[in-house]
Amino acid sequence: MSIKPDHWIRRMADEHGMIEPFEPGQVRANDGGKIVSYGTSSYGYDVRCSPQFKVFTNINSAFVDPKGFDERSFVNVESDVCIIPPNSFALASTVEYLRIPRSVLTICLGKSTYARCGIIVNVTPLEPEWEGHITLEFSNTTTLPAKIYAHEGVAQLIFLESDEECETSYKDRGGKYQGQRGVTLPTT
Repeated sequence: MSIKPDHWIRRMADEHGMIEPFEPGQVRANDGGKIVSYGTSSYGYDVRCSPQFKVFTNINSAFVDPKGFDERSFVNVESDVCIIPPNSFALASTVEYLRIPRSVLTICLGKSTYARCGIIVNVTPLEPEWEGHITLEFSNTTTLPAKIYAHEGVAQLIFLESDEECETSYKDRGGKYQGQRGVTLPTT
């Protein structure tokens, strides 16, 4: 198994549509000034956050249950900036749609810019032949409100390619999150 470099990522995006939309370089600024970077890095790809968020709240006295998720446990926010309350949690999705090759395991890790602010992005594996928008999980571990910026980098993907294809892929198993679009809530 080997970690794949920038030229492999660019080739897979160009030839196989592995990442759409795709940024072949590292974007660090836009017309408004500095941003949290996104795009291709030396050995990975920094994905962006979409502007649709689900911020958890307890105003409805709901509770979180992965077997029976209650949509009253969050509020929907559509904005270029999401404020996550202290010691709280939010869901979002990537701007990018991914198609993971059959011989590749991808790991989604939080960017250090956010981690240094006490915002943790859940580490998520993307199995061979999974495809969709990644549902991102943000935890604000601080006692202060925290900002997440839409359309900017929030997590990095690391691609690990095997010398051989897996026997059974996520697609073969009919994985429940296959082809997800936007923020996808837990299902059993």
